[in-house]
Amino acid sequence: MQRTILSILTAGAFATIAFDVFGQALSPLFGYAKLAPVGLAGATLKSVFGAAPSGAAHLLHTLTGLIFYVIGYFAIARPLQRAVLPQLHWSITATVYGIALWVFALYGMAHLVAGMKPFLGFTGIAWVALWGHIIYAVVAAAVLELRGEIFEFPRKRITTAA
Repeated sequence: MQRTILSILTAGAFATIAFDVFGQALSPLFGYAKLAPVGLAGATLKSVFGAAPSGAAHLLHTLTGLIFYVIGYFAIARPLQRAVLPQLHWSITATVYGIALWVFALYGMAHLVAGMKPFLGFTGIAWVALWGHIIYAVVAAAVLELRGEIFEFPRKRITTAA
């Protein structure tokens, strides 16, 4: 259990760093949009609670990347894929999971919760966010896979009464 928690935190740390470096440094360096995940977190907090205390948006972004998104891959996406399509490589699962995170962030949170245009109007930031979420998911999954952290749904044993 302790090893699994450390693996989740390690995966989340590396993935969040990769997401932020890509979205806030590399993308603008190459002339593309700059991601503002803390801005989205702040808008979400304001929409839900009416205010976003100083630092709360940074905390939400950090906890989401460090813990919550990784747990989604670890406890839902990868076990589900292993149960349904066990021969599928983890990197494909991670890529699909990254796309699902993008939909969750830019449609679910940005649009449905914070009231912004769906997928931020499909402007340049939307496409940088897509790649950022895919990068995040692949990095997180790679760390979990390298550490041998694979969670599987428990299988029920079928017993027959004699």
